[in-house]
Amino acid sequence: MNTRTPPATTRTPTQTNAHRGGALLDVQHVHKAFGGNQAVNDVSFNLQAGELLALIGPNGAGKSTTFNLVNGQLAPDSGSITLNGVSLLGRQPHDLWRMGVSRTFQIAQTFASLTVAENVQMALLSADGRSLAPWQRATRYRRDEALALLAQVHLEDQASRPCSALAYGDVKRLELAMALANQPRLLLMDEPTAGMAPDERHALMDLARRLVTQRGVAVLFTEHSMDVVFEHADRVLVMARGALIAEGTPAQIQANSQVQAVYFGSGKTFGHSHTSHL
Repeated sequence: MNTRTPPATTRTPTQTNAHRGGALLDVQHVHKAFGGNQAVNDVSFNLQAGELLALIGPNGAGKSTTFNLVNGQLAPDSGSITLNGVSLLGRQPHDLWRMGVSRTFQIAQTFASLTVAENVQMALLSADGRSLAPWQRATRYRRDEALALLAQVHLEDQASRPCSALAYGDVKRLELAMALANQPRLLLMDEPTAGMAPDERHALMDLARRLVTQRGVAVLFTEHSMDVVFEHADRVLVMARGALIAEGTPAQIQANSQVQAVYFGSGKTFGHSHTSHL
């Protein structure tokens, strides 16, 4: 029998404010509607430096909208989103990049015609606020730094290969190296393991964990694989019908009857092997 108390589905203002102390990312009372559909309804959470926070929910729960509110692709109707106390509202994704917010995508965003190293060099150019003419290549630009970033994701031996020749798992690792080019404080990962084999999923998230440990980066990620969530997240947020219904450790979320009911119906639980996909 699990003796841990499942996380409360509601939080008092006192509890929320106490937990907010020292938060890197702070999201408070955020709302977003599309027409008459309330996609995100009074969502509040925070993220500490050095923490991996998973955001999960069934289709239509509002997690993608919440993720896009944080990354600047959408603007909330009301509420606040701050990074180290600085408001992120009204800022475009490229502004957030220069503030130390990086992201990876469900479908990796890389340059297939460039080499692996040149992809990272292009990210370094962007971090410096520079660009190249269409006929130019970033062959020499900060190459040593690009190689160092590739080494962090175990791709240094692939530096001279065209990106188009990489296996899909390696492309995802390359995208992670590119996301590190601006020395991020906050890394947003949108379904990072989508389309990957199980061993590749865990290898990628092990890399993310190492970044958290070594660099103090905070990671917010959405994910459908419960294997990945329960093994790698420090804390899990669960959304349903636009609202945050549960928050806690992976063990607490697995034991939460309200979460189980949302995904499986009454009387069913997460399996021991965690093979469920949300």
